[in-house]
Amino acid sequence: MKFLRFTNAQKKPVFGKYLDGSVFEINGDIFGKYSVTDIEYDYANTVPLAPCLPTKIIAVGLNYEDHAKEMNRTPPEDPMLFMKPSTAVIAHQEEIKYPGHMSNRVDYEGELGVVIGKRAHMVENEQALEYVFGYTCINDVTARDLQAKDIQFTRGKGFDTFAPIGPFIETEADPSDLHVRTFLNGELKQNSSTKNLIFSVPELVSFISKVMTLLPGDIIATGTPSGISPMSPGDLVEVEIEGIGKLINHVSS
Repeated sequence: MKFLRFTNAQKKPVFGKYLDGSVFEINGDIFGKYSVTDIEYDYANTVPLAPCLPTKIIAVGLNYEDHAKEMNRTPPEDPMLFMKPSTAVIAHQEEIKYPGHMSNRVDYEGELGVVIGKRAHMVENEQALEYVFGYTCINDVTARDLQAKDIQFTRGKGFDTFAPIGPFIETEADPSDLHVRTFLNGELKQNSSTKNLIFSVPELVSFISKVMTLLPGDIIATGTPSGISPMSPGDLVEVEIEGIGKLINHVSS
């Protein structure tokens, strides 16, 4: 089942259920109590919003061996965590703002996003997927020159608009083998599968929950495969994940 957020006819942000090109407005919160109404919209005419409002995005570095190799890094023994602020979140079709006042190289990183469905604290691997609401596309936009310059990743990963997510949350995907592709101006740049993750989704949910409490709507960005390269103002970047959808954003100055 696919869920999204959009602006309804009353100009209010609401959740919706997507089905065959139509969106059915939802009363309530998909992370709590809700009901699907018979108020129907043509998806093509809706104004998309980020499909959830995470209190935090926990990202995982070097979680594909091929990406670690292209970065000249050794794959980590434990998940390498960093965070992106909630203020970095933008929706499908919103613009990524190039921070030219600080950075001269900004890269895309197409990734599977794991959307948490209920409070998760000290969760074991075997129960981890019970705490997952669904999956989305995320672009872990990175100021690569600043990432290399700083000891930690906060500045290079945390600019406003550096966390496009969406357009949907898919609740029925199998995260163990999903095809992940990223296109820059129509050219295929990243092409891999989540079967190549060093740390699987259940391992990540468990590990992170033993560091910090995960709340409904929080997102885990599971890492990017090889094929990173810079973007420039005017570029179009698309992150496509099998069974979930395609996240599309332009880059602007």
